[in-house]
Amino acid sequence: MKHDILVVGSGPAGVGAALAAAENGAKTLLLERTGRLGGTAVQSLVGPFMGGVNSRYKEKILTALGGHTGDFRKMDLQLYDLLSASGVEIQLHAGVHQPIQKGKRVVGVTADLPDGPADFSADAVIDATGDGTVAFRAGVPFEIGRDEDGLTQPMSIMFTIDHIAPESRFLCHSEEMAREVSIGGRSWEELTLEAGNRGELPSLVGVVRLYAGLYPDESIVNAAQINFLNGTSASDLTRAEIECRRQAWQILEFLRRTLPGYENARISSMPAAVGVRETRRFEGCARLEKADCLSGRVFDDAVVFDAVFGIDIHNPSGGGQAAGRRDFATGSAERVQPYTIPYGVMVPREIDGLLFTGRCISASHEALASCRVMCIAMALGGAAGSAAAYAVRQGIPLRRVPVHRLAEQLRARS
Repeated sequence: MKHDILVVGSGPAGVGAALAAAENGAKTLLLERTGRLGGTAVQSLVGPFMGGVNSRYKEKILTALGGHTGDFRKMDLQLYDLLSASGVEIQLHAGVHQPIQKGKRVVGVTADLPDGPADFSADAVIDATGDGTVAFRAGVPFEIGRDEDGLTQPMSIMFTIDHIAPESRFLCHSEEMAREVSIGGRSWEELTLEAGNRGELPSLVGVVRLYAGLYPDESIVNAAQINFLNGTSASDLTRAEIECRRQAWQILEFLRRTLPGYENARISSMPAAVGVRETRRFEGCARLEKADCLSGRVFDDAVVFDAVFGIDIHNPSGGGQAAGRRDFATGSAERVQPYTIPYGVMVPREIDGLLFTGRCISASHEALASCRVMCIAMALGGAAGSAAAYAVRQGIPLRRVPVHRLAEQLRARS
């Protein structure tokens, strides 16, 4: 059966794309290779939702999920209800095997279903897979890692712990905060770095980040990481899955020994998949640069507005931050000014019928470190879905969409 728009991948960008496409009247099918919607927010327990952005679709998704700290236990059902109510058709357990192409135009995809391969055709395909699976197999040029050595940001897992004494719950959101909060008169940064030197923590864990969970005795832990691996390699992913889970237990023991009220803490949830921050970044008709983020650039063809998140480069070759202020052991993310993102970062130069959105857009290694977070991904997805629906409705190529006409519907209403 043919659809107007196929969205591949149901992470924050894919949900935004499918929601926007359907709300703009397109017959939309969302394909997801796993059994749950939500991408890393569900599979990798990534939370809370980070990044500031002025986006109608981000607001609609967060409203459906109950805010920035969603409940990964039921998030997939909340997303299913949101998308279904908007008319999106959903097919789980549908991993895309190959795009279907006519010359340089993508006209659908072949997916591997449990009952065999199946072809799905559409007027437009949106690749929201994170790794850019469709774009990669369609032959769109890409780059990976930083310029000097090709290394990407480390992979890691997030996990939840509970049985914390609620009155003692300790929070640390960043390297900067780790210098400000203290235990027993010593900064958290100091304590964690010393524990790493003694072998009580994995050597590349610069700071153990702790976010508030949904329940008073629950925290979300972001610390485990593994460097020098490629998130598009099955063997590297396997190593990352095993090593990061081993690290989680070591981190738990450190927290139990170090933090008052954490003596009885236990791991309550482990992710189903390791978190991957960065893989392929595809060549588009435009490219987002670090300078655009730092200066707060306003593009004429902007489709994402007032994006704000630091240049958060988890060090590809060590612990802490790789850029920004170096006057501290773990570094500091560089601050940005609210910036826009142009439509061209999602449009391939040579291939028609395809958009890529989320963390595989056309951006430098440094710029991606800001725009890869989930709230900005929701906005990118919403922009892709809105543009694709307009193109299909008007019968024009995706690259010819007059995106200035979409600005009002993409911004959050005040």
